[in-house]
Amino acid sequence: MAKGQSKDSAEEELIVARIYAALIDQRLAPGTKLSESVLCEAFGVGRMRVRRSLLLLADRQLVELHPNRGAFVAKPSPEQAREIFEARLAIEPPIARMAAAKAKVSHLRVLERHLLQESQAHAAGDRQAAIRLSGQFHTSLAQVTGNSVLQQVVKDLVTRSSLIIGMFGATGVINCRDDEHAGLMQALRSGDQALAEKLMADHIAHIKEHVDLNKPIKASPDLMAIFKGI
Repeated sequence: MAKGQSKDSAEEELIVARIYAALIDQRLAPGTKLSESVLCEAFGVGRMRVRRSLLLLADRQLVELHPNRGAFVAKPSPEQAREIFEARLAIEPPIARMAAAKAKVSHLRVLERHLLQESQAHAAGDRQAAIRLSGQFHTSLAQVTGNSVLQQVVKDLVTRSSLIIGMFGATGVINCRDDEHAGLMQALRSGDQALAEKLMADHIAHIKEHVDLNKPIKASPDLMAIFKGI
């Protein structure tokens, strides 16, 4: 438990993390109903704890809450997916340009450590960690700009696209290719703003190419089997 974090909030974040992991690992299909009673039993917690966890997931747009019907795993439509990637193409290449102009040695050290962790996750075949770290690389790059609004926008977009890629990406395909991140790092080191912008645009386009929203997901609807004992 993190310092200053209550036991209740720690339990809720654990539930959120486990449900997110099941989504990324394609064990939970889009549209699956998340029964509060089953989740309570599976996680060994009270209904209020589950409800707060579902609210956190809904706030991150990973779960949809419907009055009188309950909670369901988010089911992005093709149009929503297009809009998310269009937004990333409009926002992230200029952010990469700004980052190349503003990056300091301290920023580069943080990004390089992160890139090393990402490469290790890829080498180990840890799909969940690789997707998470790949997304974090983009949010860390946005932090270099010093613009908190851009940071939040990128974080939201990355969260939503990570869900889409985790659920609809080809088996074995990770959110981002670490060699493309390495190319972006080189552009940041040299301060080449135009190159950083171009590489990011190409990178987002490549991510989009590996998403197939028509891909059927054969995931178990048995929440107890997925989460019991976690």
